[in-house]
Amino acid sequence: MRPRWLVTGAGGMLGRDLTTALAREGATVVAADRAALDVADPAQVRAVFDAQRPAVVVNCAAWTAVDDAESREAEALRVNGTGPAVLAGACRAHGSVLLHVSTDYVFAGDADRPYPEDAPTAPRSAYGRTKLAGERAVLETLPDTGHVVRTAWLYGAGGANFVRTMIRLEAVKDTLDVVDGQRGQPTWTVDLASRLVLLGRAALDGTAPAGVYHGTSAGATTWYGLAREVFRLLGADPDRVRPVDSAAFARPAPRPAYSVLAHDRFRAAGIDPVRDWRAALHAAFPALLAAERPGQRPAGLNDGSAARTPGTAGPSARSRA
Repeated sequence: MRPRWLVTGAGGMLGRDLTTALAREGATVVAADRAALDVADPAQVRAVFDAQRPAVVVNCAAWTAVDDAESREAEALRVNGTGPAVLAGACRAHGSVLLHVSTDYVFAGDADRPYPEDAPTAPRSAYGRTKLAGERAVLETLPDTGHVVRTAWLYGAGGANFVRTMIRLEAVKDTLDVVDGQRGQPTWTVDLASRLVLLGRAALDGTAPAGVYHGTSAGATTWYGLAREVFRLLGADPDRVRPVDSAAFARPAPRPAYSVLAHDRFRAAGIDPVRDWRAALHAAFPALLAAERPGQRPAGLNDGSAARTPGTAGPSARSRA
């Protein structure tokens, strides 16, 4: 009998790609979006677990409105802190493995080398604090079966994100001012979903110990560098993207200046980390372009396999018409 997977937050960008990946592999999947399951409601969670009895739970449900969390921290904490705690309790009661998706915002963002999984946390925003609360609840409640997977700079075809915004704005703006003072790892939700599937299976097999994992692309760039690569793939002049300092975009929540994460725990579990961010973007681009400009083909891709290969809050970009 195949193990049953429960995906919470299944209506989001990552949740959709994860559900698709599991279905493609023939897994038994229960996809619960926000309307179907409030992860912070113990009665609802208990009812779903009693009915479905999942072997693996992947929590993609999250409050991701980073700036709004500064003035609505209690609401964000209910989703990002209480929700994982409730799920962890249900997993403990039913003997389920839990994979909880977290964020780079749990770090201060002032490092100069990739953060290892055991680096000290020091969130500087309400969003980061609420996500760290969720991490702690999972790891404390499930010391043997709780897995926290931190990710960052997510993009995909199934939701709003920085890459799709750049594709849209390139068609209507002469120039774009984009932050060049924040460094991170753009990560395709399809790539992260595939690693979550592998991690869940390894956890069931006993080859992936509980604890913290980092699920981001290899390599690193800035938002400015990412925008230039998007323009190049569109066949547009990358010099239309202009670098600006983070101070040019005053936001309620501080953004980490450095969000590059190390991937040693995936390697130790025998799972290859996510590929380089640029290779992933090239593979993802046809689907991203189709989502924003149906019928248009990528101009900056060659005829190689990347074009044929079939999902965190980012900064603003200032445009000039």
